[in-house]
Amino acid sequence: MAAVRRRLLLLLLFLFLFLCFINLASSVSNVESLLKFKKSFAKSPAALDSWDAKSNDPCSDQWSGVVCFNDIVTGLHLQDMSLSGTIDVEALRAIPGLRTISLVNNNFSGPIPEFNKLGALKALFLSKNQFSGEIPNDFFSQMGSLKKLWLDRNKFTGKIPESTMNLRNLIELHLESNQFSGSIPPLKQPTLVTSLDLSNNKLEGEIPESFSKFKANSFAKNDGLCGKQVEKDCKTAEAGDQAKATGDNNHKKTGIGIGVLASLIFCIFIFVILAKRREQDDFSVLGKEPLNHDQVVQVHVPRESSTTTKRTSSRKGSGDSQRLRSGSRRGKSGMGDLEMVNDEKGSFGLPDLMKAAAEVLGNGGLGSAYKAVMGNGLSVVVKRMREMNRLTREQFDVEMKRFGGLRHPNILTPLAYHYRREEKLVVSEYMPKGSLLYVLHGDRGVCHSQLSWPTRMNIIKGIANGLGFLHSEYASYDLPHGNLKSSNVLLDENYEPQLSDYAFHPLINPNSAAQAMFAYKTPEYTQFQQVSHKSDVYCLGIIILETLTGKFPSQYLSNGKGGTDVVQWVHSSISEDREIELIDPEISNDTNSLGMMVKLLQIGADCTESDVQQRLDMSEAVRKIEEIQV
Repeated sequence: MAAVRRRLLLLLLFLFLFLCFINLASSVSNVESLLKFKKSFAKSPAALDSWDAKSNDPCSDQWSGVVCFNDIVTGLHLQDMSLSGTIDVEALRAIPGLRTISLVNNNFSGPIPEFNKLGALKALFLSKNQFSGEIPNDFFSQMGSLKKLWLDRNKFTGKIPESTMNLRNLIELHLESNQFSGSIPPLKQPTLVTSLDLSNNKLEGEIPESFSKFKANSFAKNDGLCGKQVEKDCKTAEAGDQAKATGDNNHKKTGIGIGVLASLIFCIFIFVILAKRREQDDFSVLGKEPLNHDQVVQVHVPRESSTTTKRTSSRKGSGDSQRLRSGSRRGKSGMGDLEMVNDEKGSFGLPDLMKAAAEVLGNGGLGSAYKAVMGNGLSVVVKRMREMNRLTREQFDVEMKRFGGLRHPNILTPLAYHYRREEKLVVSEYMPKGSLLYVLHGDRGVCHSQLSWPTRMNIIKGIANGLGFLHSEYASYDLPHGNLKSSNVLLDENYEPQLSDYAFHPLINPNSAAQAMFAYKTPEYTQFQQVSHKSDVYCLGIIILETLTGKFPSQYLSNGKGGTDVVQWVHSSISEDREIELIDPEISNDTNSLGMMVKLLQIGADCTESDVQQRLDMSEAVRKIEEIQV
């Protein structure tokens, strides 16, 4: 028996040493690859002095711009470093965990490097360089994992590669301010893409139907483009081009020829006007036809499950979608049982939602959510909530209409709701950048390169102002927000924050509120089973610390395992005068602003005091945050 134990111990020791050897070999390999990559630059910048051949591990030694996850190199964020020269993609191929590359605002030039050899890449940011020339049509065809592609503000020419539009996971595409020409290829996954900019190029022709949800600013400064997005009729544009060509060819003809040409143009003009009127008449007739519910394409409203990435749709309604369909028949004026509380984005009903393409966004403490893109291009988020049975139907209607009347730049005002006794649907506008949680931590932080210090400060100020507004508007509530966390801070296309899931406390069953709302994770509740206005202040403090450190707070996890206890970490570091060490490396290189960052960090610490009496009031927290200048 003892011999068996000795053999088992020897085997375990061998396995341990083998794993250590593998990890060491991987670290050495990463060191060699990154140094080879650095060597390809025309001039080694001071910003990369931390890339040292004496180092054994870029992760533990915190090489500048190297992003790691579980001691694996996953990203290179080398923006604003004045880099130039060649880019050794072969060196990067030896880093298997690499998922993000950002070379924004450097001095690289020439053809696009062979990044298509990095098939597992999820995000590629090459903005603000001097890359030029045509990109091969199939360049991105082997990059199926790519979600974010930013090539803007370079000097690329030729046609937009069709392979960019065929990326099956693409959510952000920025090609603006180049010299791309020709027509725009159709977009393969229009429901996925949330951020698009093709402006300031030399594109021409009709904008494909797959781009119907995007606004004119996505196509601005392309004089040759036509379509409803840019309010330019393609038939009129074509007739105008033909007339111009005819005029050029006959410019030297006699006065009689000019008169004939003028008559021809006049006839074409009259023809286009009549055609336009017929088109409008056809549209008005279609608009008067009643909706046939039997022909509606159903969108399955997902049941709660752990699946967060699966998009669902079905033609035959069953379960939840069947119930929605039956509810729409009972409604008035064809709008179904959907109550509009804010029509600034237009009016719609359950039939519009049922026809929309749906994408499951996930499950939260208060229910599940999915994204729907309706026929008019409006993208909305529908939240399905089961625990809002605390109020009667009449009381619930009053609260929802009050929500619909809120107006503040940092508050996401609901558009509509659907009432059923066992569940409620709340419909809001979809925010293109997603949540602050995703931007900070999603896809292993691929969005970090977009979050400069001024952007983060603006986000914090917006959150504080929105929260201050709620504390004024719902001053009589114990929890004016009650569920403030980074997943409920949504960002528009300009990274302006909007708060969601607020003021639900009176609507939710008490037992469910204690399980689902983040305010119930505060020290005063865990110790004394009490919540108050200052519980929102504590939640604000968590977001401040999360945004400044870039760390995922363990407070968000129900079991407390994983993440970083940002409160304990920050408070202990402040007591040891080590505040600067806490700042996210992505912004700490802005040395001129470190003082402001430390000041904001102290405000976050004051907001997360465990003693409620020592914690800042909401008004005081807002005032201190507003005093910080960027």
